Parts: sequence; structure tokens; C-alpha cells
Amino acid sequence: MNEIKSLKEMVSHLEKSDVNKKIAVAVAEDDNTIGALISASNAGFATPILIGSQKKIERLLLAENANPKNFTIVDIPDQQEAVTEAVRMVKEDEADILMKGLIGTDKFLKAVLNKQKGLLPPKACMSYVCALDLPKYDKLLFISDTAVLPFPDLNQKIAMVNYSVAMAKRFGVKKPKVALISATEKPNPAFPSSIDDTIICKMVDRGQIKDCIVDGPLDVFLACDKKSIAIKGVETPINGEADALIFPSLESANSFYKGLMLFAGGELAGLIQGTIKPVVVMSRSESKQSKFYCIALSCLMA
Repeated sequence: MNEIKSLKEMVSHLEKSDVNKKIAVAVAEDDNTIGALISASNAGFATPILIGSQKKIERLLLAENANPKNFTIVDIPDQQEAVTEAVRMVKEDEADILMKGLIGTDKFLKAVLNKQKGLLPPKACMSYVCALDLPKYDKLLFISDTAVLPFPDLNQKIAMVNYSVAMAKRFGVKKPKVALISATEKPNPAFPSSIDDTIICKMVDRGQIKDCIVDGPLDVFLACDKKSIAIKGVETPINGEADALIFPSLESANSFYKGLMLFAGGELAGLIQGTIKPVVVMSRSESKQSKFYCIALSCLMA
């Protein structure tokens, strides 16, 4: 498999494959979600199962010039009951992917995290990984964690590294280069996460984390810009060619990607990781295109 270097290439790869995944959508009652699902269905790699108010869902489908009879609709108007049914379908292999519709993230994730009926295995770490498509970077850039872990500890950062590597490999990256991001390239007790970074690098040296190249702490310039390597004179196996960036906090990762989306024309696809099957969680205000890319990513990872 050739490396997939953009989100458009990811979609093209799926369209040419025989992939077709069932997506259980909890409270599928907003127009951007419906529009994205119709596009994914038309592309041939997704089969939506729309759970929520049948009347509202049918009205939205018709507004998108889609025939409701061509879609599976499960009429459950109550939001809590709808998300519970969506999680059940995924857990019992009636669907391959879970997706959030017009429901609050707290309610949605509460069902995902339910100890008896949810999708997170015991002792597993739930995290979030994004694939960023940036006009000025010659490949996709995977980043974590933008949505789940406020201040990841050492074990959580190890999980973030492993999840990011696993995602990058699905895109054909043979040995992903992972940069552990900080404000400086020197470990400093003033930045506790930088101490964790040195431990993670030693674990990689000892083979405890496999199939990747990891270095840190590094700033974003050293991680992603070859010119900065020469200017600073810092030796790093990442060499300004990072495939993945692991951030020390949700605030820093979230601000990083939103800034790139707003000011640099970036596109994004992201997923919850650590669950038994892919979980698509996006803001209700996200665009149809962003949701489409997230659906495509979930189908690639399922």
C-alpha cells in the first residue's frame, strides 16, 4: 500500500476498495451529519443506520434530495434511548462504527463509557487522534490529544503514542516518526511533561514501544521544519519530518489544530481511540465536509 498523504487520497482509497462499514448514528437529526452520511453512502464505503426521530430524519433526508426508503431508520425519539441503542448495536456487532449526532457530548460519552454496556475495555485509556491535512506540509500530520485527556500522565501519553502510530500505519506510514511536543527541546522540571518525554524515549530504545521513531521533548519547529534543524543545530531522528505530534495538554493540542484550521486552511479528520470499535465524536457545529472526513477515517480504521 502506498502512503496516503491527504484526506482526499484517503477518500479515493476507500472508494476504490471493497470497504463498506455500518455506522450507527445516535440522534441522527442534524443536517451536516445527514449530508456527510449521504456522501459517504454514495461513495460506497459506509452504510448509515440512523437512530432518532424518524420524522425529523426523513425530513432532513428529503432536504438533501435523498430518498428515506434507501436508508435504515430506527425510530427512537428519546435521546438517551437512541444513544443507548446505538452503543448496543456496535457492542453486539450489528454495526462497525458509532457516531454522535445531535446529542450533547457528555450524554454520548456517558453511554460509551458505561462499565457494563459501553465500548471501553477495562483499564483501557480513551484518547483522541486527529489527522490534519495542511497546505504547507507534504503529508498528513497526526496529533493527540485534542478532545479527551486534559493533562495526560505518563501511561496516557504512552497510549497516545501507540494510538497515533496505529493510525499512521493504516495510512501506509511504515515507521511513523513521533515528536513529543514541548516549548523547548531540553527536559526541564518546569515542564513536567518533558520529563515524561525522556522516559518514553528510553522505553522506545528498550523496545517497550515498537514500530516507530520517537523523540522529545521537541518544539514544533524541530518536529516539522528541516530548516530549523540546521539553524538550531539539534540532532534528532525526527529530522523535521514528524508524522505525529503528541501534545502535553488538551489545551495546547486543541488550540494548535483550531489555529491551523482557521488561519492556514487545514482540514481535519479525528476519532476516539481505545474503544473496541471506532467512535466518531464531533461538535454539532462542524461542517459537512469535516464530518465526511471523520466518517471516512472511521471506515479506514474499522
